[in-house]
Amino acid sequence: MSKGQSAGIDRDQCAQPAGQDGLLWNRPAAAAQATLILAHGAGAPMDSEFMTQMAKLLAVRGVAVLRFEFDYMAARRLDGKKRPPNPQVKLLEKWRGVYTQVRQQVAGPLAIGGKSMGGRMASVLADELGADALVCLGYPFYAAGKPDKPRVAHLADLHTPTLIVQGERDALGDRQTVAGYRLSSAITLHWLASGDHDLKPLKRSGFSHEQHMQVAADSVAGFLSR
Repeated sequence: MSKGQSAGIDRDQCAQPAGQDGLLWNRPAAAAQATLILAHGAGAPMDSEFMTQMAKLLAVRGVAVLRFEFDYMAARRLDGKKRPPNPQVKLLEKWRGVYTQVRQQVAGPLAIGGKSMGGRMASVLADELGADALVCLGYPFYAAGKPDKPRVAHLADLHTPTLIVQGERDALGDRQTVAGYRLSSAITLHWLASGDHDLKPLKRSGFSHEQHMQVAADSVAGFLSR
């Protein structure tokens, strides 16, 4: 067992080894209709349960998914020590490098996005990189408890076709609060009933987490096939 497994990254999160380049692929059995670079959130690695399940669901739907880790998370994998995310300039630098690398490897539509922080960083760069599409799963519209300090200024003028799949009761962007923000017409919001930041609904909603993940994957795959 590696230090990363024993001191901070769960065994099931290390089940799929990345390649020598540090990239983790889920490819469809047939030709991919699109490729999505999917970045992790602030607190969980690229092979967390959420990231792994979403990558598998999308691959079944014809989308090739590429996952990578920001430097602070890659370091945690080596020694198990938890670290805060790198400064934004470093996160964006990593995103640019991965995008350039993958763009040279794949043909066809190439989308970028991610879970929470990973998606937010992708949204900052989407227009600059010329990505074909942007996909955000649980976008952190504001820090927990700070809806009065939204992180949406750049979203008002975004040109890249964008899909945000969001739980209605997300603590970092609930439906009522987000309705008051000015967002670009390029952005499509898909709300999941009673979903939280991980798209998990309340039991009384009548929906299961699995159902919401399936619907989210359907939405993403449909969006990328347009």
